[in-house]
Amino acid sequence: MLRLPPPLLMLAAGVVQRVVSPSATPSRGRTTVAVALAVASASLAGASATRFRRSGTTVQPFEPEQASTLVTTGANALTRNPMYVGMTGLLLAHAAYRGSWRALVPAATFVTFIDRYQVLFEEQALAAKFGAAYDEYCATVPRWLDVRSVAAAQSG
Repeated sequence: MLRLPPPLLMLAAGVVQRVVSPSATPSRGRTTVAVALAVASASLAGASATRFRRSGTTVQPFEPEQASTLVTTGANALTRNPMYVGMTGLLLAHAAYRGSWRALVPAATFVTFIDRYQVLFEEQALAAKFGAAYDEYCATVPRWLDVRSVAAAQSG
């Protein structure tokens, strides 16, 4: 199966958002929400990427077997996929800025595709590489976000 880099898929979804949603002048409220969501999303993804680099492990999505360390702290204590959550947040910010419900469809398509193809591929490789430690991590930290994420953020 042809694999495209997740950032490229996110950009493609953003282009589709523009195509399917009418151009409108955003309100101050929509702009504020979009900027706040974009900053939070970029910060989450960036913090995770930085932690991966500082840990000396790969951020390459097509080479998860090259991971040298299982990163479970920082943003990765909130979600097992903070970079993908961050990309999704950027798409949601774009939809909010555009003020279009239709712009949510490409964001949902991105999440579905990443979840079913990329994340499963990565999880299989990480489970094979890190065994019980990865299983324990999966048992305590959600794939995306849920109430455990909120609890981890409050305790962190």
